[in-house]
Amino acid sequence: MYKQILDPVGDSLGLSSIFAALPLVALFVLLGVLRLKAWIAALLSLAVALVVAIAVYSMPVGQALLAGSEGAAFGFFPIMWIVLNAIWLYNMTVVTGHFDVLRRSFAKVSDDQRVQAVIIAFCFGALLEALAGFGTPVAITSVMLIALGFRPIKAAAVALVANTAPVAFGAIAVPITTLATVTGLPQDDLGAMVGRQTPVLAVFVPLALVFIVDRKNGLRQTWLAAVVCGGSFAVAQFVTSNYMSIELTDIVASLVGMGATVLLLRVWSPSVRYLETDEPELAGVTSGRGAAGTRSAGSGSAAATGADGADVAVDDADVVDSRADVARAYSPYLILIAVLLVSQIPAVKDALDSVTKLFNWPGLHIKSANGEDSTIAAFKFNWLGATGTLVLFSGLLTIPAIGISLAKAAKAYADSYRQLATAVLTVMAVLALAYVMNASGQTATLGNWMAGAGAAFAVLSPILGWLGVAVTGSDTSSNSLFGALQVTAAHKAGLDPVLMAAANSSGGVLGKMISPQNLAIAAAAVGMAGQEGDLFRKVIGWSLVFIVGMSVLVYLQSTAVLGWMVP
Repeated sequence: MYKQILDPVGDSLGLSSIFAALPLVALFVLLGVLRLKAWIAALLSLAVALVVAIAVYSMPVGQALLAGSEGAAFGFFPIMWIVLNAIWLYNMTVVTGHFDVLRRSFAKVSDDQRVQAVIIAFCFGALLEALAGFGTPVAITSVMLIALGFRPIKAAAVALVANTAPVAFGAIAVPITTLATVTGLPQDDLGAMVGRQTPVLAVFVPLALVFIVDRKNGLRQTWLAAVVCGGSFAVAQFVTSNYMSIELTDIVASLVGMGATVLLLRVWSPSVRYLETDEPELAGVTSGRGAAGTRSAGSGSAAATGADGADVAVDDADVVDSRADVARAYSPYLILIAVLLVSQIPAVKDALDSVTKLFNWPGLHIKSANGEDSTIAAFKFNWLGATGTLVLFSGLLTIPAIGISLAKAAKAYADSYRQLATAVLTVMAVLALAYVMNASGQTATLGNWMAGAGAAFAVLSPILGWLGVAVTGSDTSSNSLFGALQVTAAHKAGLDPVLMAAANSSGGVLGKMISPQNLAIAAAAVGMAGQEGDLFRKVIGWSLVFIVGMSVLVYLQSTAVLGWMVP
């Protein structure tokens, strides 16, 4: 049995926090400064977390290792279990050529890559986040963008930045329901409060995407599409979360955002069309003329590398796909949506959950600092109802729908595991690190130290959620870690507990893009495994800018200036 001590260094939270932060500092320095491969950086940082837990927090070696093993297991199931099956579904469409049909279908909506980034990465990604979450939208939308001619690093960066505003209501609002469970606050109040924070973010994210794709020209020439998409998404997210259903929030918002953008494109188009090849000598060039009315980074046929390593031609404007081919191309995602929606029917959900195994991790015995049994050791093995298993079912139904042979489907499945091998290792190591920090008390030390800021905690509250997601890669996990702490700190500082708890989730979504877990998923999906550090430097600036903005918003909501926004 191990009992957590939050101030092991000189009975001081401040001094203890210096040591507690070492694993996180090591992770980001190794990844972003020294540019080590993500799996190496994650394993070395895990070693630092174990040393701090054992040497500083006096955690028994066996308990520390057991906590790490539980985290590693959680990293594979349910997290990478979702991603592996989602990539398999995608790879089958590549093998059969249906992904090219899907790509051409999206291209017909708009052949401008800035608009495609908004529709695919933001809107379609939000729909995938609403239904599956846990890295699925990043994995799928990034390879869709590559197939449309985006360079790999730009496709991954766009997918990561887009996966922000929808995250708090992702996976059928699991982060919100988890937050309500750990805080004891009304679920509807928390959902409504988050629905008055993330919509503000949603307005600006599409603008950031067009800037990433084409810098200032993107803003100047496609701001209208970005504003219409972000604005309609924001309004739908606010209305649905406050007056309809938090579970349906992202589903409704993504469809409204996509629909509004498509309707706009029927009466408006950018004055200059933007295309870009992935040719190294031309990448990033934003001047010159391609076809009439087209500004491109190069000319001639472009090719992009798909997730399976094959070249995907993108200069196929003359290809005409039949309605049947288009229907089959969309069928995997329609099947996925249908399966996930059916799984939420109470009777079906109960049947799927009937075989779920709940147990404490063998040999792991931990008490929290207040002497209560810790819930860290609890492990939920919902092998049948897990989102990853539902994606697997969707893949099996996709086999006859797209007409792929069982042999090719099996090969695509094996290829998916080979493709994501380093990503699996990275995610398992990062989650092991998170569990060691949580079990030893390092995470609680940091949280309690920040909670001592008094009224200024309103500024730090979103940052705490951001930190939690940056480490775990999950808004749900961050809410589990810090939700109760946010409420305690709010009472101590005289702040609204609903506001602070919601800020944990809203701030957390901005840590998603720099989480090593999601960086590894994105890098593996676009064929950049081992270059996660380059991707980290590409998105860290956006993460910091947005978290500062969210902190300002939450602070103003804690004062008379925007206090009227708190339900």
